[in-house]
Amino acid sequence: MSRRFLRTVLPILLVAVALGSCGRSPETNGGEPEHEAHEAHEEAGHVDHTLIEAKTAEEIGIRTAPVGSGIIRDAHEVQGLLTPVEGRHARIRARFPGPVRRVHVGVGDAVKAGQPLAVIESNASLAPYEVIAPFSGTILDVAVGTGDLAGDGPLFELADLSVLWVDLHLFGADAQHITPGLPVQVTRLSDGAKADTKLDRVLPGTATASQSTVARATVRNADGRWRPGSAVRARVTVAERQAALVVPMKALQTMEKQTVVFVRSGDTYTARPVRLGERDVENAEVLEGLKAGEEIVVEQSYVIKADLEKASAAHDH
Repeated sequence: MSRRFLRTVLPILLVAVALGSCGRSPETNGGEPEHEAHEAHEEAGHVDHTLIEAKTAEEIGIRTAPVGSGIIRDAHEVQGLLTPVEGRHARIRARFPGPVRRVHVGVGDAVKAGQPLAVIESNASLAPYEVIAPFSGTILDVAVGTGDLAGDGPLFELADLSVLWVDLHLFGADAQHITPGLPVQVTRLSDGAKADTKLDRVLPGTATASQSTVARATVRNADGRWRPGSAVRARVTVAERQAALVVPMKALQTMEKQTVVFVRSGDTYTARPVRLGERDVENAEVLEGLKAGEEIVVEQSYVIKADLEKASAAHDH
C-alpha cells in the first residue's frame, strides 16, 4: 500500500470510525452493542449535543480552550515585497578594464568585508589587481568568468541579507491612516513563518504604474529564508481594544441559521448560540451566550457540526 494512499485515505477512515463511535456505550450482557442516542433536545428533529469520548476526540484532533478576554484588532491585510536594504546592496564593478584572471566566488557564497572576489589584469598597467567585497554579505549574482573581459558592467551583485526591507503597497484609504510606528505581522508565503515588526516609514511618492503608496518595515533574516524579491503578506494593526470575552473565528459554526460554538462538559459537546460584537480576522467578541471559563472547541469544530447534522437528519426519519 503506497504512502500517498495512507496519507490521503487514513485520516478519512479515522474520522469516519471516530464519528461512528460517538455516543456508544459498551456492549450489554446480551452481546449486542447498545447505542446511546444523542439524548438530545428534540425540537423539530433538532439535535443540539453529542457524546464523544476523550480518546476519540484526541484522535480526531478536537481541541478545546477556556473562554476569556482578548484583543480585537482593526487590522488591514496588504501585500508586500522583500528587498535588500539600501546601502547594504552593491553591484561591484572593475576599477580598470582588463581580462579576468581568476574568479574566487559563486552565487550563494557568504563573503566577508575585504575578501577577494576576483583578480583582473589592468589593460593600462598590465598589472593584476583584486576586486574585493566592500562589506560582508551574500553573492547574489556573478556576471563574469575566468578569461572574460571586465569592462563597465557589474561583475558581482552583493547584499547583506541579515536584515531586509519589506515594502508594503497601500491603496486607497489605507494610504491615509496607515502611519509609521504601527505594528506589522509579516507572513512568509513559502512556509507560513511569521515575523513581528513595525512600520519604519511611509515613502513620500506614489508608484506610477500601480498608484500605490509604499510603507516600509524591516525584518530580521536569521534563518536566511526571507529572500529578496519574494512576495509576502502583511497585517498592519491600526487600532486594538480589550474585549471581555472573545472566541477564535475558527470556533464559530452556523446551525439552524444561528451562529454557535460547541461547549464541552466532560464528553458532551453542546451547540450554544452566541451573539457577537466586533470581530477581526482571528477573534470575535462575544456579547451573549457564553461565560468566562467555559470550555469551547477551538479546533475541528466542523467535525462536531457534521455529527449533529447527521444525527438531526436521522431523527427526522
